[in-house]
Amino acid sequence: MGFGLFKKSKKSKVKRSLATFMSQHFNDKEGWMFNEDDLELLIDLVQFFRPEHPHRAEVVDLTEFLTFLDHNPTFRKELAVYLKQILHQKKFDLTITDAGILQDVDFFFEVRRRLFAKILPNQPQKDTLEFVMNQVFYLSSDSVWVRKIPFDQLQKLHKMLEFGSIYDDVEPFSALAELMNAMTLITQRIGGRAMETDVLKMVPEYNGMESPFTAFEKELLMLEERIKTEIPHHLTSEDLSYKQLLVFHKQCEEYVDKAFKNSSKFGISLRVNQNLLRIRQQLVRLKVLFPLMIVDAETDKDDNAVKMSVQLIKYNCYKNNVRKFIAESTQLLSYEITQHTAKTGGNYITESRKEYFIMLRNSLGGGLIVGCLCIIKLLLSKVDTSYFGQAFIYSMNYSLGFILIFLLGFTLATKQPAMTAAALARALEEGHKKEGNNSQKYGAFAILFARVFRTQFIAFFGNVAMAFPVSMLLIWSFQQIFGSNIGTAKWEHMITDISPVHSLAIFHAAIAGLFLFLSGIISGVVSNRDKHNQVYYRIQEHPLLKKTFGKKRTKRFADWYEKKWAGFISNFWFGVFMGSTASIGLFLGLNLDIRHISFASGNLALAIYGSGFKVTHMMLFWGIFGVGIIGLINFSVSFGLSLGLAFRSRNISIFEIRFVTSAIWSHFKHKPISFFFPTEQKIKTDVEEQYLKPDEKPH
Repeated sequence: MGFGLFKKSKKSKVKRSLATFMSQHFNDKEGWMFNEDDLELLIDLVQFFRPEHPHRAEVVDLTEFLTFLDHNPTFRKELAVYLKQILHQKKFDLTITDAGILQDVDFFFEVRRRLFAKILPNQPQKDTLEFVMNQVFYLSSDSVWVRKIPFDQLQKLHKMLEFGSIYDDVEPFSALAELMNAMTLITQRIGGRAMETDVLKMVPEYNGMESPFTAFEKELLMLEERIKTEIPHHLTSEDLSYKQLLVFHKQCEEYVDKAFKNSSKFGISLRVNQNLLRIRQQLVRLKVLFPLMIVDAETDKDDNAVKMSVQLIKYNCYKNNVRKFIAESTQLLSYEITQHTAKTGGNYITESRKEYFIMLRNSLGGGLIVGCLCIIKLLLSKVDTSYFGQAFIYSMNYSLGFILIFLLGFTLATKQPAMTAAALARALEEGHKKEGNNSQKYGAFAILFARVFRTQFIAFFGNVAMAFPVSMLLIWSFQQIFGSNIGTAKWEHMITDISPVHSLAIFHAAIAGLFLFLSGIISGVVSNRDKHNQVYYRIQEHPLLKKTFGKKRTKRFADWYEKKWAGFISNFWFGVFMGSTASIGLFLGLNLDIRHISFASGNLALAIYGSGFKVTHMMLFWGIFGVGIIGLINFSVSFGLSLGLAFRSRNISIFEIRFVTSAIWSHFKHKPISFFFPTEQKIKTDVEEQYLKPDEKPH
């Protein structure tokens, strides 16, 4: 796209000629020297070429500007003098070492720092190149359009303005000296971070071996000394020492990759994740800088100067990018969290008829406890207490009930989606490794989804089928014993609350789905944290516990803790979320509440009995319909959020959904019964075995 030689001024709406601008400030009278602000003219000049929509522009063409300079040598000479004066001895080593690289291992501090810098950018000293770039390329999108300028045009502009080679001078503040200083500083920072105890713990394979970072630092320092003292001040790509440097750099990358991979064995904390991420970013930065030391042909000198300039603009524009930082920082942690839920999720996917009916039995047990919780909550609602007191007693009712369901091995249907979504994402990831058409890649995933769906269906059925009669039996028993129908006062309110047309039941069901998702996250976070802190091993080898209870009992307790604690905490907090939402809503004056399919069915039974079985047919219809809708929303929100997180953790594009949906629909048309009842034989292919087996390769 061509810019032409005219640009509309934002201040006056009058078209301003670039030729006029150049003649006013860059004529033989050196008008630019009388400008109060040295950078003002450069800022205005860049504005002529900045596209209105940088991301939409396919190419940014400087042909007309280059032609203008070629035909006007006076303007070209004055512009060159002006630019050289601005750039003379400007320090930029800290731009290379800091811009776009994590400055702190504290995740939340880094987010706050970048957000604040977006609103009020940090302004360095005026003797730095970063100050110039902050003033001239002040938009984060400037890097986008600068990189769309054809490289040959940038080469031509560099020659026309007669910029010297960066390899002619190694004096302090020269371009080459700044580059070497930056590489030295990055290398020293890497070595210090890599030697921290928490990082070393992630790579026990390197115990007793010389750190690759030490060898790398020595080799780089030796090369930099050669460049600074020998003429010419550069290397060639065939230099043996340079090749050795690349080998050491590769070993450093493998070290970091191994540390990330070992997170599946040892877990990983946010601090260690940030440390490793910073080291990786610095290694990538060095990899970009290495070619700037190499000159194989005379043209490489100008080319490297242009490449370095473009990279500096890119780094400076992206230094406060919050979205990219959060994405990089959370990917591995989300992977480790979903790894735990994926392993657990394998237990919630039935294949054979035996497993299917075991799930039915477990869900009936879950429904039994839910029915008891419904009647207990109805009794607790009659307690006269504050909002906090109400939140506390409701939360404890839910929490203790969910923990009991978990410890007895029963099933709460809607807790499954958060677990099974991760297993499905892993299955999809394995499908990508297969060669063939979409049917082959997504076929096994569709089969696995059918198993997940029918497992969820039978779990829903078991919970609802048991919660309804148990609630009805308990409220009847209470009346027989105490002579009071405790549902009389609230029956209309309870049945209205589950109607999708007479209340916000759908919205409240979505809140419950969000809490189900969060409980799965908590389970993964606790499991990852305990693994990283070696909590199980600490318990097992605790000297006081072994002396008091004996080695075998301590070992059994450690094993129980490893298997159950994450689920225990997850269910506790799920209960707190469920029990406190309504009270928080009342305190804030907002209509907040939760609706869960199992409790909705129990409350429907309590409402019917509380009304003396005088519920109208229409109310009964909306109540039954509401139970189904609540279950669908619970499942959809929980499963959707969990699947999105699992996709994110494995770098799977959300656009894969369209292929997945097509494969599932195709499978449903061929075998609709398999979505509700197991029809296939219990025969697993090698690939299917992989889908349900923990993946030890982090991404």
